[in-house]
Amino acid sequence: MKKILVIEDNQDVRDNTADILELEGFEVTTAENGKIGVELATELLPDVIICDIMMPVLDGYEVLEELNNHPETSSIPFIFLTAKTERTDLRKGMNLGADDYLTKPFTDQELLEAIESRLKKYDFLKEEFSQSIYGVSQFMDAAVKYLDLDHISSDYPSTTFEKKEEIFREGETANHLYYIESGVIKTFKTTEKGKEFVTGLCSAGDFVGQLSLLSETGTYTESASVLEDAVVFEIPKIHFTKLVQENRIVANKFMSLISNNLVEAQDQIVNVAYATVRQRVAKALLEIHHQEILVSEEDPGIGISREDFASLIGTATETAIRMLTQFNEEGIISYGPERKIIIEDKKALDHIVMFG
Repeated sequence: MKKILVIEDNQDVRDNTADILELEGFEVTTAENGKIGVELATELLPDVIICDIMMPVLDGYEVLEELNNHPETSSIPFIFLTAKTERTDLRKGMNLGADDYLTKPFTDQELLEAIESRLKKYDFLKEEFSQSIYGVSQFMDAAVKYLDLDHISSDYPSTTFEKKEEIFREGETANHLYYIESGVIKTFKTTEKGKEFVTGLCSAGDFVGQLSLLSETGTYTESASVLEDAVVFEIPKIHFTKLVQENRIVANKFMSLISNNLVEAQDQIVNVAYATVRQRVAKALLEIHHQEILVSEEDPGIGISREDFASLIGTATETAIRMLTQFNEEGIISYGPERKIIIEDKKALDHIVMFG
């Protein structure tokens, strides 16, 4: 049974609204002022809130602002119930994030239609989507219905890229968000002297290019090239930006869906800035192994060029090779066919990351 909270200081209006909704099978809770309404909303987490504007203690605007400050109540559909119809009042409420307005007096049908519309959209917010191209397609279809937008295609073309092939380059116009179906892609920035600094290793299930699509320049902020043959789906920028710009809640849900390893990328930058080279080498080996990038059950060796590994940890190639040689001599790693790196002592790497 769907729960509805009615916040209204006029007892007749409050009781009549509750009666209409209860006859339709809703579980209704009422509050006679904004302060009590906020407390009940936080406690009950209703599916919809109907709230008057002109009330004692806290008015409707203050109620909405208070609920927006808490993650558990910020996404609850909110309908203003008011006798005020001035354009400035409508705009103020919508700017605060109200989902709808009902102007007194209203009919039973108007009330029920507003509730039904908000519930359909709230169902979208609670729906979970897998972090895959199928999940993105589902999200696009659901978001279009939620926002009442014109149709946005959820069918995306795939492209096969070969090893060492470039997908996009730093400074180019950012036209697509990329989803990796298979393979491994490195993202990197190029210094003024032409050296590469690897910002991430991305594999199946990861998205690439999302931050570039949000940049003010409209260009890719880093480059991406293939380390292992990859199948990649391209999602047009217009789909990405339309959803992000249209609605804050939809934008947050979409960004959560495609965010994959952005936090890890930030950690990597901090790691490069403060950790020793020995720690950075150990941490990079553990992360590649843990994320199962460039390794497989059949071949546990890490297949990465020394140049790419050096740029991943932010050091010269010669320095990276020297440190790997030390790890090999200490028995922490060994080398397999094609000079692939095999981790022999994970505990030793963990100790190095922690204590140097």
